[in-house]
Amino acid sequence: MDIRLVTETFPPDINGVATTLGCLVAGLRDRGHRVVITCPKAAFRRDLGEGAEVRGVALPFYREVRFGLPRRRAFLAEWGEDPPDVVHIATEGPLGASALAAARALDLPVTTSLHTNFHAYARAYRLRWLARPVMGYLRRFHNRAANTFIPTAKQAAELEASGFERLMVLGRGVDTDLFAPVRRDPDLRASWGAGDETPVLLHVGRLAAEKNLDLLAQAWSRARDINPDVRMVVVGDGPQRVRLERQLPGAVFAGALRGEALARYYASADAFLFPSLTETFGIVVLEAMASGLDCLAFDYAAGRQLIESGVNGLLAPVGEPTAFLDHVPALLVEGSRARRERARNTGTHYGWAAVVDGFERNLVEVVERAQRGMQPQEGWA
Repeated sequence: MDIRLVTETFPPDINGVATTLGCLVAGLRDRGHRVVITCPKAAFRRDLGEGAEVRGVALPFYREVRFGLPRRRAFLAEWGEDPPDVVHIATEGPLGASALAAARALDLPVTTSLHTNFHAYARAYRLRWLARPVMGYLRRFHNRAANTFIPTAKQAAELEASGFERLMVLGRGVDTDLFAPVRRDPDLRASWGAGDETPVLLHVGRLAAEKNLDLLAQAWSRARDINPDVRMVVVGDGPQRVRLERQLPGAVFAGALRGEALARYYASADAFLFPSLTETFGIVVLEAMASGLDCLAFDYAAGRQLIESGVNGLLAPVGEPTAFLDHVPALLVEGSRARRERARNTGTHYGWAAVVDGFERNLVEVVERAQRGMQPQEGWA
């Protein structure tokens, strides 16, 4: 197939959307498909393979996040001269909206994916009045596509109840060779002030308002009350970093990491704290489990799908921060070792090959249906 991917983020951006798209693109290209990428120009060098960076703007309050500017005419010219088999739009910003309009004008098959809970973000940034109109925009945007990919069946059912149509569940994967317990590094632990038996708690993610970071600070305080020797390591960056550094005295802040450096940090910790309630999935939970960490999360998104509480991790009911904090002591005791081993076993079942298989299969079906002049299927699968 000839596939055109339009997205506001792509590696080496550090977020779950970029990670997912990078793995999907690599998998599709390995199978002989042509994938041409359009994304906003970044401050650093990207390796898109075949594709182009276009004009974009950064959010004034979050410079790491960029939106591409509309380019409907350019898409019409490019795709009119060299028509692809299918257009996949991964983000719903101005760039994606112009791509959707151009693809429909040219009668090209279009699929989309919903990676970010923008309506939940509106609440996190105290813009609750925007939540309903944002949801309305997302519904109109995605309902114009042949299919919309969503990470879990639960979220698909919730979105379907809100009027979203033709939803397809596409899970997430992890590089189980990269993220693995064998990357545990005693020297790295020593640099954190941790010995062999010192419990090390880890958090990985964007340090932003929507990530429920106040609860992370409370969990750190609870852990230190129980064991003053416990260490806390935070990987990631964002607008809340300075405030969080004040809230987590004594914690190690590593900044944003990727690749082998990130894998070493995962494997060298003992437990993973993930208090977010705004994810569509939360790929860091899967990376942590594949690395052999005891994970504490809410019964939501990746936590709900991957963790059996008390067996391969710990879950707190959604909306109950006290229950989340009550699980912290269990992360600091010898019994967590068994959960860590089972977490690694769970992670090994989530390689990327099966995810790419599902994505490829759906795109083929969308193209074939378009070639036969058939309407998109209803419902979600």
